[in-house]
Formats: sequence, structure tokens, C-alpha cells
Amino acid sequence: MERKKAGPGKETAATGVDAATGEALELWVVLARSMAAVARHSEADVARHGLTSGEFAVLEALYHKGPLLLGEVQRKVLVSSGGVTYLVDRLESQGLVERRACPGDRRARYAALTESGRARMGAIFPEHAKAIERAVEGLTPAERRTATRLLRKLGLRAAETSAES
Repeated sequence: MERKKAGPGKETAATGVDAATGEALELWVVLARSMAAVARHSEADVARHGLTSGEFAVLEALYHKGPLLLGEVQRKVLVSSGGVTYLVDRLESQGLVERRACPGDRRARYAALTESGRARMGAIFPEHAKAIERAVEGLTPAERRTATRLLRKLGLRAAETSAES
């Protein structure tokens, strides 16, 4: 595919957008493709342990953060409230997670790992971390730190900017 370069404020003939917009679009495509490629590694690793990505995300959050209110789990794993209820129900039926009452609010519930859930994550997580390391080995450790810093900056700015503007 031939690329059309344009100076600042100039439109490219191929897309009809200025160079800055074209660069933003290219960044979006590269981010999406990179995320999908790395996610395939993660999903394959999680699947070999008999879990879905959503289930693993809940287990991982509880493993590293300890018991969390269901709303906190929802925000950590980026699913709907119904989605987190479904995931916790599934993990509860497998004996990996339990719900606990919140002493300060009778309506709220905590999700917590059971002993079985903690043991399972203790066995799974180190292998999973290595799978992710292999997935991102296309960057040097210094490049990973730079990418992390830049993507965090990008994400924070995007989060504070209205999606409608």
C-alpha cells in the first residue's frame, strides 16, 4: 500500500484527511492490531487452564488485590455489572471464588478467592506471566517501559476527554 505523506495541515489525496488525523488513524490501527495479537497469546494460555479471559481477569484481580466489592471487580475487568455477576457466579460454582457480606452496607457484596482459587492462581499466574512476556518480546525491556509510559499517557488523556467532542 502506497502511503501519501503530507505536511502539517495538508490533506493526503488518498484519504482526504490532514497529516495529523492520518497519523492518529494509523496509531489507532496499529494499537488495535497489536492488542489483538498479544491478546491471542493471553487467551490461548488462559484457555489451556480451562478458563475464559473474563474468568481469568476476575481471578487475577482478586489474586493481586484481595477481596473486592463487585463494583470494583467490574471496573478492574471492564465488564458490565451483569457480566461481572455472571463471571463471579461461574467461578463460585467452580469453588474458586466466594461472595462475602460487606459489614458497612448490607446491599454490597465482596468477591474473594477461596483457598482453592488462591492455589489455582498461584499455579497458573507465573506461567501466564511468561506467556505475556513471550508475546511482547518484540520490544526490548527499555522499549517496553517507554511504550508503557506513552500508552498510559495516551489512555489518561483519552479518558479525561469527552468521547463526543
